[in-house]
Amino acid sequence: MSVRIATFNVENLMNRFDFSGFRNELNQDRALTLFQIKDEAEYRALERARTIAHTDDTRQLTALAIAAAHADIWCLQEVDNLAALKAFEYGYLFKMIGRGYQDKHSSAGNDMRGIDVAVMMRRETAHGEAIEFERSTSYAHLTYADFGLFTPELEALGIVPHERIFRRDCLEVDVRVAGKPVTLYIVHFKAMSPPRNGKNGRESSMPIRIAEAAAVRRIIEERFGAGKTDGKRWVICGDLNDYRERIIIGGDVLSGYTFEPAREAQSSINVLTEGGFCENVVERRPEMERWTLYHTRGPEERHLCQLDYLMLSPALAQANAHTVPNIVRAGQPWRTIFPPGQEVERFPRTGWDRPKASDHCPVAMTLDLV
Repeated sequence: MSVRIATFNVENLMNRFDFSGFRNELNQDRALTLFQIKDEAEYRALERARTIAHTDDTRQLTALAIAAAHADIWCLQEVDNLAALKAFEYGYLFKMIGRGYQDKHSSAGNDMRGIDVAVMMRRETAHGEAIEFERSTSYAHLTYADFGLFTPELEALGIVPHERIFRRDCLEVDVRVAGKPVTLYIVHFKAMSPPRNGKNGRESSMPIRIAEAAAVRRIIEERFGAGKTDGKRWVICGDLNDYRERIIIGGDVLSGYTFEPAREAQSSINVLTEGGFCENVVERRPEMERWTLYHTRGPEERHLCQLDYLMLSPALAQANAHTVPNIVRAGQPWRTIFPPGQEVERFPRTGWDRPKASDHCPVAMTLDLV
């Protein structure tokens, strides 16, 4: 028997408007900056119209990316709430692929913007075997002091011991597939922040992600036993906002692009994989084909990297030793620069920058449960 599990940062699946751009230009959409807007009432009207028009195209592309992955269970990030997820599933996914994802669960995490993690699943696998939701547990309440994870590096960032570890949540979800238990840990780690104290955004926010990774490992060890997890089926799924390697892009469209792989000296991902605790199965793909996000701040700073992960317990990794995950890239905007031979046919109506399915790519893998 098998089940197909996927992770996807759906990029701001919201069911509310954000009018903060009227007073804070940093939050104002670039399209509205082209117009003279006389007052807040007019701004709100224009923002509603812009958001609705943009959202319909975007969510059609998001649904196409989900449909292309053919997953039974989806671990999602950046979901506003269950109402938003239900409306998206019914209005877009169900109309597109028919048989819907009936079971949906989320948690109210710690993100100040209100974007949460969620799980969405069918009640049967593609082979007709039952998928049963058993329970979900949020760990959003955990503090650095609770797990003894407070460090001088965190203190230097202005963080105090009683603050919560997870910037969103670690949502533990127990399911049974044809009666066999599988536990999912759905996460969305701290994003890379602006440069600080002479360090770039990734380095300056690294201590927070290291603590988040250590907390996830501790939660799993307390549940299944430290060093004794080999017989258990669990998967860490989500946007970890960090990478161990990247592909640095040089050149331009006229002279031709160059693609140079580079390894990172430090990564919070190592906290999870150290000692064979789990396996990042995306690393089973060739080095140039592991990326799930295109990052750019202009021609001087461009790279491809893996931010989205399926990390298998030793038992699942061994049982699926020859299986390689799929990455769906057809929803990427046209500005994404693909290495030679990796170009895909984009979904209809995909734009240069937007609309797009998401800035992230879904990652999916079929797991045999033995």
